[in-house]
Amino acid sequence: MSVYEEKAHKLSELEKEQANESEAIVNELEGQRVFGAEHYEFWLISVIALSWSLFQLYIVVEPINSTITRSIHLSFAMFLAFLIYPMFKKTYFLKKIRWFGFTLTAIGVGTASYIAVFYEEISQRPGDYIALDIIVALVGIVILLEAGRRVLGLALSIIAIVFLAYDFLGPYMPELIIHKGASLNKLAGHMFLTTEGIFGVPLGVSAGFVFLFVLFGSLLDKAGAGEYFINLAFAMLGKYRGGPAKASVVASGFTGIISGSSIANTVTTGTFTIPLMKKAGFRPEQAGAVEVASSTNGQLMPPVMGAAAFIIAEFLGMAYTDVIVAAFIPAFVSYFALFYIVHLEALKLGLKGMNKEDIPPKWETFMRGIHYLIPIFFLMYTLMVLRESAASAAFNAIMLLMLLMVVQHPFRAFLAKEKLTRDIYLSGFVDILAGMISGAKNMIPIAIATALAGIVVGSITLTGLGQVLLEVIETLSGGNIFIILILAAVVSLILGMGLPTTANYIVMASLTAPVILILAQDNGFLIPAIAAHLFVFYFGILADDTPPVGLAAYAAAGIAKADPIKTGIQGFKYDIRTAILPFMFFFNPELLLISGVDELNPANPQGWIWITNPVEILVIFTTAFIGMVAFSCATQGYFITRTNIFERLIFLTIVPFMFLPKIIESYLSLPTHYLSYAIGLGIFAMIYIFQKAKVKAEETSPSEVNL
Repeated sequence: MSVYEEKAHKLSELEKEQANESEAIVNELEGQRVFGAEHYEFWLISVIALSWSLFQLYIVVEPINSTITRSIHLSFAMFLAFLIYPMFKKTYFLKKIRWFGFTLTAIGVGTASYIAVFYEEISQRPGDYIALDIIVALVGIVILLEAGRRVLGLALSIIAIVFLAYDFLGPYMPELIIHKGASLNKLAGHMFLTTEGIFGVPLGVSAGFVFLFVLFGSLLDKAGAGEYFINLAFAMLGKYRGGPAKASVVASGFTGIISGSSIANTVTTGTFTIPLMKKAGFRPEQAGAVEVASSTNGQLMPPVMGAAAFIIAEFLGMAYTDVIVAAFIPAFVSYFALFYIVHLEALKLGLKGMNKEDIPPKWETFMRGIHYLIPIFFLMYTLMVLRESAASAAFNAIMLLMLLMVVQHPFRAFLAKEKLTRDIYLSGFVDILAGMISGAKNMIPIAIATALAGIVVGSITLTGLGQVLLEVIETLSGGNIFIILILAAVVSLILGMGLPTTANYIVMASLTAPVILILAQDNGFLIPAIAAHLFVFYFGILADDTPPVGLAAYAAAGIAKADPIKTGIQGFKYDIRTAILPFMFFFNPELLLISGVDELNPANPQGWIWITNPVEILVIFTTAFIGMVAFSCATQGYFITRTNIFERLIFLTIVPFMFLPKIIESYLSLPTHYLSYAIGLGIFAMIYIFQKAKVKAEETSPSEVNL
């Protein structure tokens, strides 16, 4: 065995230990039961989870009725939710599934599967429900609320209860939000026995697309891709200033492709990166904050975007690939800017790169896991070039990935001239089973969240709440579009503190995104609907590192042994740059590569004019990146050297010139918006020259101390 192979073997053992540690942190934060293989519960949960994954793969090959699919999908989620998540996070409930736990499991599965079992009968008597229908619907709603409380915490269940109360008590509401109300029968039927509520579009997207992408990510992780991305990031960036922090940013971006959870992303990469950042010279709060900012931003990254990309496409009736295209520039500009912020922090702290002996060799590291890139590129090719459906593309990528998982261990053993044993041949199949089980477990929060969020969507269709909200927000904001956006941002942040990103997006997309679009149009802003939807999506993600909740910050602080509130505050400081992006692409949709909309119906994707000229796309990307760099310098107080307050203000003035060129063109009566870019670049160049001169003066003056 070569020296490198020995190192790789030792590293692999260490990675397994750290992976187990990260899994333990996630389980602790989410309050999951964990059973060893010696317990029958372990095998029961594994069989159900594996069956769920097999079912989701089967319906791609042999499609069945979408409503029946949603019912079976939720049945599996309810089954696992009550088995894995205890009633309370106390030892009595965590160590064993009690008899009442199995009782609730049976009730949850029975009510969720009722639609699938009696689909024909229910569909033949629409609205004419029998007593059994109503009883099952009412029990089903209550048991779903309890599942949501266990899996997601109180927030989403409370929100659902508030909306149900509003539906039922409409005549008794204050005059501003009064409505005629709905009887118990009508409410139960609408929410549970139609596709307007719980079994509506959000759950349909979860069952149809999201599961396959989560499964793909889980299989990639079990195959070893997560470790590969982390090692590759260190190999490429470890030698540079603040190398571990830069590697954290890149590794979290890659991990965001295979993870739909900020917490999972934080602990997966943070277990490796945070200790190394501390060793390199970052304070514990800074190390945790860099990981939090990197991991929360991982959900902005196409193609999955924390599962929201599929729901955005479904809500807006647009191609999934178009969502990816629109999200591309803001996501990558935000990520590159975070990389730059980490560089500035390293400069401020005077850090150096990692020791050469601690850095994995570039070429060997790259080649060791290059096969992991094949299914990812294949997925993107089938989505973007062949324009296959999301389900078909994900299914084909999963099949290719499974093939690679089966052959990778024997192939590596063959190259290393090791004896090919039965265990080596079977290891790939074991990884596939583990990935399918893990993928199903990872889907539980998403499936439960989308089902509960369906209650909010159903309330809007049942009561006409959208029109009421329009009047309320217009009254509160006085019709001012800036105040409307700030209100939407604040509400998204508050909701996001207690909701998973997907559920937060569904709630806000149902409640406020349509209102934003209508009031924007009334104020003379014709914007594509996706700008409003991405706006609330971005602020929902930022809630993951916003105190006082910020679960991702708690996860990172636990690894860094730092104060979670300080870690969250520092993480939010790093993420301020992400907070300005939604405002920028709202007022400049060209950042979403959309240059115009149908004036009569701006919400219709068919009428959007997409920017396809590569030169124009490059100009938009480059200028947006420079604008974000300028904003980062202003907030971090550093460029080539430390900046004074005057320089920071000048950096801030560059931002609108780079991000809002057409508004600047109109405001300053410029002949072309390209002149706005030129002015911004000119100011940037002036600061650069001034700072270079200042550094040179400090170096030549013995009385000056270079900080």
